[in-house]
Amino acid sequence: MKKIALVCNTSWGMMMFRSGLMKRLVKEGYHVSVLAPYDDHSKEIEALGCHYVDVPMDNKGSNIFKDLLLLRRFYKHYKRINPDLVFHYTIKPNVYGTLAAKYANVKSIAVITGLGYTFINHGLTSKVAKFLYKISLKHSQKVWFINHEDRKKFIKEHIVSRDIMEILSGEGVDMEKYAPREKSIIDDKFRFVLIARLLWDKGVGELVKAAREIKDKYPNVEVQLVGFVGVKNPQAISKEQVDYWVKKGWVKYMGSTNDVRDFIAEADCIVLPSYREGISKILMESASMAKPIIASNVPGCREIVENVNSGYLCDVMDYYDLALKMEKMILLSESQRQEMGKRGRAHIKEEFDENIVLDRYLHTINMFIEKKGSNKFILKNS
Repeated sequence: MKKIALVCNTSWGMMMFRSGLMKRLVKEGYHVSVLAPYDDHSKEIEALGCHYVDVPMDNKGSNIFKDLLLLRRFYKHYKRINPDLVFHYTIKPNVYGTLAAKYANVKSIAVITGLGYTFINHGLTSKVAKFLYKISLKHSQKVWFINHEDRKKFIKEHIVSRDIMEILSGEGVDMEKYAPREKSIIDDKFRFVLIARLLWDKGVGELVKAAREIKDKYPNVEVQLVGFVGVKNPQAISKEQVDYWVKKGWVKYMGSTNDVRDFIAEADCIVLPSYREGISKILMESASMAKPIIASNVPGCREIVENVNSGYLCDVMDYYDLALKMEKMILLSESQRQEMGKRGRAHIKEEFDENIVLDRYLHTINMFIEKKGSNKFILKNS
């Protein structure tokens, strides 16, 4: 039985973004090991038929001794498991997991799921991140990007050879699971819904300011926030701040959920004024459910939302432009919004259907494992 290892900085991330991949690999007969820190979703990984390995890691820290300990942990696990191929996700696994795989003589692929503002700014932390990527990724057999802008950034910074770079169309969306639904709530309200961890760099602050403007003019508008609040992140928005917005009547906080489909189904429009994404899964899921979308004109969003065709793109960090796009959406007829949603779903089917992504994974695994490491297969390079 051929062995595949998948490595991420959270078990939550594995279940949220790659449950379809895990199920498909198990179905195809691979022995799948998942290495990630333990959390509430770790048992769900085991329930899919995978071998789960708890690997503690300090995701936000920069303590070199802790990072060297993580490198050692990865190395010991790779020597014990002896996988035929490892896929690394997120920065710590991409850096230290790739180095450990090199030392353990294991083939690996790094998947760049998003760079974030720590990387693209010009401070010391950014310089260190680029340096670590440079010394580690040269040992990866392939480096996959899920948007073109991140790939261009790596080319401009001379971080990794073009020869091993490829584009993967996001992490895919299960279009059967995220199929269009009829609304169950029929009233006179127009609902904008943001579904995300409540972080400032998701554009939540801009959405609240836009909501204040819109609700003065259109009292029937309801702006819902769905997602975890007060998470461990420098950009986290406090529960007290959210409570204040709710008290003022600008937004409704709906809590968090393990199944976003109910909230998407009841929305008239999905909103994500994020500062930057790897590729937004919630936008893919919403478009798959044939909902019109308003999102920032930034990497990870504009690949999904075709401006005017399936929604509107607004200027990043510009609450006034966001409010204008929200008003345009309100003024459309119901049939016009439905047509937007249909065009959005068609775009997802063509570019981001999970089956397309999974077939590419399997083809690549076949090239490296079954054909003794051939690396001629290219996903997309442009």
